[in-house]
Amino acid sequence: MRVVLATDAGHPGRTNEDFAGAVPAGLVLVDGAGGIAGAEKVCRHGVAWYASRLGGTLLGGLSADRSLRAVLAEGIAQVTDIHRDTCDVTHPNSPHAAVAMLRFSGDLVEHLVLGDAVAVVGRASGAPVVAHDPREVVIARSFERRLVGIDAGSEEHRRLLRELRGHRNNPGGFWVAKDHPQVVDEAVTGSGPASGVTRAALLSNGASRLVDTFGLTDWAGLLRLLDHGPAEIIRRVREAEARHGVATDDATVICRG
Repeated sequence: MRVVLATDAGHPGRTNEDFAGAVPAGLVLVDGAGGIAGAEKVCRHGVAWYASRLGGTLLGGLSADRSLRAVLAEGIAQVTDIHRDTCDVTHPNSPHAAVAMLRFSGDLVEHLVLGDAVAVVGRASGAPVVAHDPREVVIARSFERRLVGIDAGSEEHRRLLRELRGHRNNPGGFWVAKDHPQVVDEAVTGSGPASGVTRAALLSNGASRLVDTFGLTDWAGLLRLLDHGPAEIIRRVREAEARHGVATDDATVICRG
């Protein structure tokens, strides 16, 4: 097994809140949701802590004889219990994250995606299998249009952000790992034969935007770019962000194969 990883913080002076890791059984990526005003008041640990704790717990559970949904549910419960007594884990501003997992077990490759991370499995014949959940992106883009021209410090701006957060982990909204294990029922899951798999990768949304935001390649092309290493994907993302005046984000790619 050969695993390669590249990550880059999207905000100078701020901690990279992505986590990625690998064990023989598979890969895990956790994309912590940062930049939320007031988050430090409800959780003394922070988003990067949540992402790394959850990611490490999930890596430890990949080899267990349980579904990926069960592994994620147990991970969310365990990490929530760690800081339940010191932090307001149910507050809307408490740490949360998107999650992507790949497990290689016998003759199967299994995937799980919760939130706006992406899993891509390339095959020797046919198009790659792509697992992603567009709900958060669709809802967030509608709010981005409503926020145009509104002062960032205004009450209207704060009201719209509260409204957006109200869609998180609620019916008709989008779903992320936070304090409640039942969100795993909303995860995108699937499996396929391990034979014929050429390469498999997990991407945070800061890296997947090469395809799903900028349209500079397709998923098959992204897997081919990995011949040059995952850092090449991030480099091209940063170039596109600069060219289009798009705010940067933490970007992480982990790949096996």
